Amino acid sequence: MAKAHVLVLPMPCQGHVTPLMELSHRLVDHGIEVTFVNTEVDHAMVVTALRASGGEAALGGGIRLASIPDGLAGDEDRKDLNKLIDAYTRHMPGHLERLIADLEAAGRPRVKWLVGDVNMGWSFEVARKFGIRVVSFWPAATACLAIMLKIPELIEDGLIDDKGLPRRQEMFQLAPGMPALHTSQLSWNNAGAPEGQHIIFDLVTRNNKLNDLADMTVGNSFHEAEAGAFKLFPGILPIGPLFADGELRKPVGSFLPEDERCVKWLDAQPNGSVVYVAFGSMAILDPRQFQELAEGLELTGRPFLWVVRPDFTPGLSKAWLAEFHQCVAGRGMIVSWCSQQQVLAHRAVGCFVSHCGWNSTMEGLRNGVPFLCWPYFCDQYLNRSYITGVWRTGLAASPNAEGVVTKEELRSKVEQVVGDGEIRERARLFRDAARRCVGEGGSSHENFKKLVDLLRE
Repeated sequence: MAKAHVLVLPMPCQGHVTPLMELSHRLVDHGIEVTFVNTEVDHAMVVTALRASGGEAALGGGIRLASIPDGLAGDEDRKDLNKLIDAYTRHMPGHLERLIADLEAAGRPRVKWLVGDVNMGWSFEVARKFGIRVVSFWPAATACLAIMLKIPELIEDGLIDDKGLPRRQEMFQLAPGMPALHTSQLSWNNAGAPEGQHIIFDLVTRNNKLNDLADMTVGNSFHEAEAGAFKLFPGILPIGPLFADGELRKPVGSFLPEDERCVKWLDAQPNGSVVYVAFGSMAILDPRQFQELAEGLELTGRPFLWVVRPDFTPGLSKAWLAEFHQCVAGRGMIVSWCSQQQVLAHRAVGCFVSHCGWNSTMEGLRNGVPFLCWPYFCDQYLNRSYITGVWRTGLAASPNAEGVVTKEELRSKVEQVVGDGEIRERARLFRDAARRCVGEGGSSHENFKKLVDLLRE
């Protein structure tokens, strides 16, 4: 029997490409052929990063990479989510139609299914036009999707207006066991410049309707982590925490080459001693905040591994950074990107200073690593609420009156996180629960089997 051929389409951001690439590897392991569709710009970065680790062959034979334009000029800022979303919703549907037609013309097996990011709801309509069935994939917290799906009720209750803006400044909680969130921290109001807020809110409300076109909705979560959200929306099936393979060696679509020295460096550190610091692919710190963070890490007196992307702090003094490098040489390692799954699985890591993106949150939780939470935007405030308020596996960094997390605050909170036996114990409990869920007979394992059976239909 011919292999089922599935098209996989993430939203064009690193945090969306990674879990869908992890899922693609798992599908290939179950005999499904995958064509993974990035935007041209993301595709070029993925391919360049792959070259550093053996090229596209490292993906294995089952995943083919394809690309389509996102509608933005080559040099435009793709970290401006308002601009990116506005462009791709208008330009990508036509390009996806052409790609599907081209795949058929080239003699590839007919695409039977689209596994599409919920944030790319427009693609579900394209798929239906070609008689392709849809599985929607949610890459963030199920609680985040639940809040989006409850927008009509939030409007009815007078919490937000029909443009998604808060009418009352207060904390709210959708259901018991779910994270509390302030109305000022709703994901669609914290994802870019305020003047473009309507673009993201419109996208969310449109995608809520388009998701009805999907035969199944799956997400990168696990039941014990979000029991309240799954009780509210039992039709969303958790299949996480996702990882590409047991050895964590398969490439997951990184936009930057991974520095492979990290694991060797960690091997030389004592158990639970290292502070790992990473703010994902989108966060930007200003030079003052960067220096406070750097000096705070130095103040901890602990070994640290810090991911500093090339675009992390525009305007930072190179001379200052070079001097800092010298000061911490031997005790601190600074890299531009790494295999985060490998790092967080390492016995030496004792604390994760994180922006609380959902991939980072799931990876930290799955490995039992305590968090120091430092959210940047979007859904990260909700994820912080899970970590500090629901799971109680970490603490939050508190900015001062000027909005700066000081070096003293960082040092103090790292010590509290590392020294808190209850946090460590709860982190271990969730690590064990995550492993049970993805293990044979676990709820995520069984849901994944349902997904594979559906894709083979």
